[in-house]
This record gives sequence, C-alpha cells and structure tokens, in this order.
Amino acid sequence: MAILEIRNVTRRFGELNAVDDVSLAIEAGEFFTLLGPSGCGKTTLLRMIAGFDEPDEGALFLDGQPLAGIPPERRPVHTVFQSYALFPHMTVAENVAFPLQMVRLADDEIRRRLRETLDLVHLADKAGQYPHELSGGQKQRVALARGLINRPRLLLLDEPLGALDAKLREQMERELIALQREVGITFVFVTHSQQEALALSHRIAVMNAGRVEQVDVPERLYGFPKNRFVADFIGTINLIEVAVAAADAHHLRLTAPGLGDIFAPPLAGIRAGERGAFALRPEQVRVLSSKAAADLKNHFPGQVRDYLYLGDVTVYKVALENGAVLEALEANAAPGCAKFHEIGDVVDVGWRHDAGLYLPG
Repeated sequence: MAILEIRNVTRRFGELNAVDDVSLAIEAGEFFTLLGPSGCGKTTLLRMIAGFDEPDEGALFLDGQPLAGIPPERRPVHTVFQSYALFPHMTVAENVAFPLQMVRLADDEIRRRLRETLDLVHLADKAGQYPHELSGGQKQRVALARGLINRPRLLLLDEPLGALDAKLREQMERELIALQREVGITFVFVTHSQQEALALSHRIAVMNAGRVEQVDVPERLYGFPKNRFVADFIGTINLIEVAVAAADAHHLRLTAPGLGDIFAPPLAGIRAGERGAFALRPEQVRVLSSKAAADLKNHFPGQVRDYLYLGDVTVYKVALENGAVLEALEANAAPGCAKFHEIGDVVDVGWRHDAGLYLPG
C-alpha cells in the first residue's frame, strides 16, 4: 500500500483550477518530486498534503487514513521551506529541539534525539551557534534536522535549495540523497528545477496548469517523454515538425518539410498520415563532415550559426536548409584539444536511426 494517496484532488481559486483532478500514489521510503513551472499547482498540492489548505474535490490518505479535517500540527508530516523559517533568537540546538518541546517530550528523550539528529546532519559542533552565524548550507541542514527530529511519516520540501548558489546547491543535493537513504523517511520535494529533480528523485510527477502530465523514473522522463510539454520541459531538446509517411514494427519513416525523410524508432498505434513532432536530444546529434555523415541514416546539410564552449563539451547550433535550428552537444576529447567548427562553417548533422522519439499531436 502507498504511504500517501492523492485521489482526484481539485483545488480552485475563483475560476482557476490550481490543482485539477490530480491522482498520485507515493510509496514508503520514496524520494518523490513534484516538478513544473511556476503556477503549475505543485506548491498548492504540497500545502494540501501538509494541511495548510483543503481540496475542493477529492481526498488525501496517509497510511490508508483520510487526512480531511486533521490540522497541520496533528499530521505526522513536516514541511521544510525555502526560507528555512529558523528562529533567529534560538541556537541551532534550540531550533532543532523546538518541535519536541512543543509536544512536551521528556527532557532526556529530547536530548537523546537532538544528539542523534545533529550527528545525522553533521551539525553537532554548531549546536550553540545562532542562525546568523551559519552559512546558507548550514541553515538548510538545521531546517532539515528540525523536520526530521520528530520522525515524521512524510517530509515535505518546498523549493528548499532555491536560495543557494550553484556550487552549494550541488553539494546539498548530494547530502539530501545520502540523508534520505539513511533515514528512510518518504520525501515529497517541490521544485521547478529539472536538474534538481533528475538528480534527486526516485520518481517525478511533471505538472502543468494544475494537471499531472507524466509520472515516471528520471531516466524514462528524459528518454521517453509522453508529450511535447514534458519533452520540452525536461532538459534541452530539438523538436522538428513532421508527418508520418510510413509505420511498421521496425521503424517510423517521418517527413519534415524542406528536409525530407527522417527514420525513427517504432511506436505502437501510429499510422501513416498523422502529424506530430520528432524529439531529439542534443547529445544524440553529431556535427560531421559530409563524408562521415554518410554512414548515418539520418543526415542533413547545415551551417554553424553559433557555438558555446563549456570545457568538457561544446554546444553547437546548426541551421538546416528548411530554417530549423538543431542543437548538438559534442564531447571534447581533452582540454584544449577539441576540434571546433567555426560560425559559418558548412557541416552535416546526423544521428542514428534508433535515436529520438516521435511525439503525436
């Protein structure tokens, strides 16, 4: 049985359906992420799980029991906010112990749990310090410790890394993964960052305009998006407008206006005459000489419009004859030894016949 079930939940604000008929089942011990752009409904859904808001329709169940009418303080759930919400006049130890003091736990038990929890987040040496004396990452770990000390069934995290710089965010991502694995508590994480979601999650629900577009493990969301929104939102992708010329069990033959035929992996239920988009990740595209490109079933002439050298990789933008611009990501063999294509160079772009994905509609 799932630890948390969300059944046909809708939340309206006037004419707007902020959450629109959402159903999800989250397993015990899972790191589950709600991902989507601003205004997609992910934070509203998190607030209903926490008890700060109630659905207009549908229901939520924790361990099989309905959550309707149970106030936030009586739910075995804790929320960690982006702002940390630490008490500035309290030390680290006092901040972390506060939830246990509110339920009047015995002093010996508070001290024992406090010691265990501060050790868990590597803050035992900061117990006597105040929030203003801590770095951003340390404040984040205090907020996590306060959320974990009362052993909630669910830990809800609302954009908890959003205020951190890129390097610290990456460090905290690794710490979150290790912490969740160690404590085994179910995490429900809200973010608009695809990179965070892909790095941290066991499963991800991609939301758009109040609805769930796709729920899947990170590698399937990235490799097999169900529609254009998911394809475009998760990572970087090339989308080429196409029509289906032929479809069989071995491949699809697609036609792109001004380019010609594109051969793509087969997809069940697709018929000739349909229209949609061919989705191709930049790392699947190669920038080649015409001679080398001839070995690939899909190859087209183009001109380098721009490139960005990123050290380990170079990202090229290549304009094709029909005006479409493809992004290609090429690994650089060694620092300073990459062979660049210059802006204006005439090149071929190519990719394997089993790369990419046809998206109907």
